[in-house]
Amino acid sequence: MWATLGLTGLAIVAYANPRVPLELTSAVLVALLLVLFYIAPIAREPGDEPLGAVALLKGFANPAIIAVVALLVIGQGMVRTGALDFASRRIYLLARGRPAPAIAMTLIVALSISALLNNTPVVVMFIPILAALADRLGHSASRLMMPLSFCAILGGMTTLIGSSTNLLVSGTAVQLGLRPLRFFDFTIPGLVLAGIGLLYVLFVAPRLMPKRRAPVAEQTGSGGKQFVAQFTVTLGSSLTGAKAVGGMFPALRNMTVLMIERGESVIQPPFEDIRLEPDDLVIVAATRNALTEAVARDATLYIRPSPVSRPAQNVEGGDARAPQGHLVAEVMVSPGSRMVDLPLEQVAFAASQNISVLGIQRRLRMSRARINELRLEAGDVLLVRGRPSDIQALRANRDVVLMEWSASELPAYRHAGRAVLIFLAVVGLAASGVVPITITALCGAALMIVTGCLNIRQAGRAIDRQIVMVGGAALALDAALTATGGATFIADSFLGALHGAGPAIVLSAFFLLVAVITNVLTNNACAVLFTPIAVNIAYSLGVDPMIFVITVILAANCSFATPIGYLTNLLVMAPGRYRFTDYLRVGGPLIILLWVAFSLFAPWYYGLW
Repeated sequence: MWATLGLTGLAIVAYANPRVPLELTSAVLVALLLVLFYIAPIAREPGDEPLGAVALLKGFANPAIIAVVALLVIGQGMVRTGALDFASRRIYLLARGRPAPAIAMTLIVALSISALLNNTPVVVMFIPILAALADRLGHSASRLMMPLSFCAILGGMTTLIGSSTNLLVSGTAVQLGLRPLRFFDFTIPGLVLAGIGLLYVLFVAPRLMPKRRAPVAEQTGSGGKQFVAQFTVTLGSSLTGAKAVGGMFPALRNMTVLMIERGESVIQPPFEDIRLEPDDLVIVAATRNALTEAVARDATLYIRPSPVSRPAQNVEGGDARAPQGHLVAEVMVSPGSRMVDLPLEQVAFAASQNISVLGIQRRLRMSRARINELRLEAGDVLLVRGRPSDIQALRANRDVVLMEWSASELPAYRHAGRAVLIFLAVVGLAASGVVPITITALCGAALMIVTGCLNIRQAGRAIDRQIVMVGGAALALDAALTATGGATFIADSFLGALHGAGPAIVLSAFFLLVAVITNVLTNNACAVLFTPIAVNIAYSLGVDPMIFVITVILAANCSFATPIGYLTNLLVMAPGRYRFTDYLRVGGPLIILLWVAFSLFAPWYYGLW
C-alpha cells in the first residue's frame, strides 16, 4: 500500500509539472505499477487472481475511454464540415447592430453547445467570433477569451457527454461495482452551478480581466495580414445579385471590397444600393480565414489568370462548393524566381500543377488594379488551393517556397447536413438510454468516416492521446489503490480529519478538495484518481455513493484557477495574452462561489441535512 501511495504522490507531482509531458508520466506510472505487482503480486480479494498486467492495462480498453475517443471524432466531424457555422453566422449578423448583447449570446451558445459536444472544438470555433466582436466593441480580446473557456467548462458539467471527465468517472464507477451514470443524472445540480457561474462570467469576470492588447489577429484569423483577391461574378456564383447594405456586402463576410469593375466602368467605395451582376470583377482585401471560408462555399471564387491557363475547377454535378480534401497553403515568390516581374496571368505553375491562386499579399504597396495584371516581386506571398499532392509538388518548384506550416484543409460544407444528423442521432440515443453511450458514439464515429465527413487521417488526428494515456494510467492506479487498500486509507484519513462531521459537511469539504487539486493536476487525472476515494468515503458514511461520484464530476470540472487545469484554458491563453496569475485572480473567486453554491444546494437536493 505504501509503495502504491508513494507512486501516487510522484504521479501527482509529475502531472503538475508542465515540463513533463502528461503522456510520459502516464507511461512511466503504468510501467512502474507493472514492475511492482510482478515482483510483489497481490490479490484484490482472497481467492482472486493476483493483480497483474491484464488487470492493470484493461483501463486502456475501458468503455468510457472508447466513448471519449469516439466523441472526439464526432466533434471533429462537426467542425470539419462547418456544421456549427450556422450559430456563428447568426451571432455575427446580430453583432452588426448590437455587439454587446451578441457577446453575451456567444458565451451562452458556447455553454449550451458544450453540454452536448466536447469543449475543445467549441472553444476553437468561437475564438475568432469573439475576437471579431472585441474589435467591433473596441475591447481587448483578453476580456473575452477566458470567459469563453469558462463557459465551455460550465456547459460540460451538465450532461454525461459534456466532458471527457464525466465519462471517465462513470467508467471508473462501473469498475468499482456501481451502475453507470445516465445522461441526465447530474443535470440539475450541474445547471445550478452552470447558471451561477454564467452570471459571474457575464457580470463579474470582465471587471477582473486584464486589458492587454493581444495579437489575436495572427492567432485567430480575424485580422492580421491581408491578402488581396479578385472574384469574377458568374451566373452560378453565390455572389450573383448580392447587394451592398450600409456600404458593405453581407455576401462577402469579413472582406473589404476595394473596387468593382463592370465593363469599362469602375465603381469605387462607398457602395450604396449596388448589386453584383454577372461578369463583375470584384477586388477585395481579406484575411486568409475569410478567403478560405468563401472558397470552401463557392469553388468558382479564385483569381483567374486567363481563359487559356485556367486550372480545372473540379466542380461535379453543378455543386459550386470546393471539393473535399483540398488544401489551402501559402507560397512565397523566391529571389531569382522566373516569376519575378511577370503578371500573375502569365504564371505557369498554377495551370501546370492544377493550382488555384486565391489571393496575393505584398509587404510594401498594394494597388487596386486587376490582380492578374499585377507584376510579381520577390517576397510576395500567394494564397493557393489544390489537392494535397499538387500542394506537396510545389516543394520541387524553384520559383516558389512552400510554407510547410501554412497548409490547411478546406471545410467540407457539403457534408454538414449529414454530420448534424449523425450527431443528433448519437445524442438522442444516448440521452434516451436506449443504447449505451459507448455503442452510439462508436457507431457515430464510424458513420462520420463512412459518409465522407472525415477521412481516416482526419479522424486519427482528432484523437487526444493525452486523454487515452492519462485515463488508462489513472484507471491502472485505481486498481492498485483498491487492491492494496490505499483508497480506503485515504478515505479514512480524510474522514478522520473531519471526525464527527455530518455527511453535508464532508461532502462540502470533499468538493473543495477536488476542486483545488483539479487545478494542479489535469481534470481527467484528478477525476479518475478521486472516484474510488469518493466511493469509500460514501460507504464509510452510509450514504449513496453516487452522490459522491457526482461530486467528483462537478468539482473536477472546476478547473478555472490555472491554465494547466483544462485544455480550453491553454487554448485561450495565447489569444488573450494571459499570465498564470490572471487565471488565479479571475478563476479563484469562481471556484469559491461554486463551492458555496454546491454546499448549500447539494445537501438539500440529496437529502443530507
